[in-house]
Amino acid sequence: MKKIILYTCLATLVAATGCEDYLEQAVDQRTQLETEQNISELLATAYPQAGYTTFTEAMSDLVLDKGTGTVVVNEINENAYLFRDIEDRNQDSPDYYWNASYAAIAAANHALEAIERAPDPTVYNAQKGEALVARAYAHFMLVTLFAKVYDPATAASDPGVPYVTEPEKVVMQQYDRRTVAYVYEQIERDLTEGLPLIDNNSYRVPKYHFNTAAAHAFATRFYLFKRDYQKVIDHANQVFPGGNIGPNLRPWVSMYSTLTANEGLARYTQATESSNLLLVEAPSLWARNYGRYRYGLATPIVNELFRSENVTGATWIYPLYTQGTENWLVLKFREHFVRADVNADIGFPYTIYPLLTAEEVLFNRAEAYLELGYTEAARDDLNTFASTRIENYNATTHNISDMKLRAFYGTRDVKEGLMAALLDFKAAEFVQEGMRWFDILRHNITVEHPTADGQVIVSAPGDPRRVLQIPQEAELAGVAQNPR
Repeated sequence: MKKIILYTCLATLVAATGCEDYLEQAVDQRTQLETEQNISELLATAYPQAGYTTFTEAMSDLVLDKGTGTVVVNEINENAYLFRDIEDRNQDSPDYYWNASYAAIAAANHALEAIERAPDPTVYNAQKGEALVARAYAHFMLVTLFAKVYDPATAASDPGVPYVTEPEKVVMQQYDRRTVAYVYEQIERDLTEGLPLIDNNSYRVPKYHFNTAAAHAFATRFYLFKRDYQKVIDHANQVFPGGNIGPNLRPWVSMYSTLTANEGLARYTQATESSNLLLVEAPSLWARNYGRYRYGLATPIVNELFRSENVTGATWIYPLYTQGTENWLVLKFREHFVRADVNADIGFPYTIYPLLTAEEVLFNRAEAYLELGYTEAARDDLNTFASTRIENYNATTHNISDMKLRAFYGTRDVKEGLMAALLDFKAAEFVQEGMRWFDILRHNITVEHPTADGQVIVSAPGDPRRVLQIPQEAELAGVAQNPR
């Protein structure tokens, strides 16, 4: 995939010297965005080419301190677990994700500017739709990670992140964080304008772009955070024809559980997998180390998530592998290594990340059903999920009944019990993908991280450390850091 780089230093808010070097280049050296192909190639970079999993997984309650044994020690992984600000700026860090997100936004903005200046902008409607939705997605991820989680009672006063809608034309452009409410308004505007314009036929490999299914899937996530639950359901029902999500779930029972380790790793992030709705390739060490980081999936969590019976009365079929005594992994990621020299082992490690999946859409719809009081519809979605994750599933034996909810969760409140089941199911499904952190934010879940030396690091709702720190260089552009 050809990458057009004409915006890097403008997008990432780096030091002025780098931008000056860029601005000194002759204008005619830059790619002219005058054709659909040029703009489409630029939009291939309108997605954050960075991973958030290394720090979001380590902040979650699905990891433990495995001690010093045969583990990989990594500053990003460690400081995230200990809820310290992460100073490392390399791949897999919050700073790297921030910069990659604004680089993606810059690509979208350059494309939108070129479309606006075209003699007939309607020729580029498909590209415009992709640019708008991609811009909305990148801003949504930024505001979710670097600002307080959306709360309708406080969103109008909580500081947001800069919502950038124009290409930078000067060195060190100044920005205003505005508010979380403002950022959400802009995201919704871009999403609702861009989604109807998307045309899947304009993509060579649709799974690496905002195809219509991925755009509706993103909408379910956005509106779940915004607490607009009917729109979550409406968009979920448009991801697949007839709102039939079940046949598109990842086939763990019928296929994945029968694959070899190499086969499983190869298949999980393939574009041909119907469950994968949006994929991104990013410089990352996650695939190499995710089972071996010191602060990661350990035996007590494995026992709780996978070896103990869940509310259905059965156990999950996810195949688990070990890399030593305490290093556990679920087969999801394999490293793609691009050699810098064919004669040397020097190069760049990449990980392919599923950004949006059919499973998330099903869970988002089920949660929206619960919030609106459609209890049986939510139960049906959870039973559908369980049927693809439990060997020899029996609809009668493994049905999530009210009696099972009372016995397993100790509650007579059916909504409360189903919500607990939903969050447990998601924890198992998305383990080692960093997704649990977003549920922790939305549901105000307290996290306790015990350490090998006997400490317990606690992060409760309202803890300012749950909001990632704004990169220091962004202060030069007028972006205030988060309180500590």
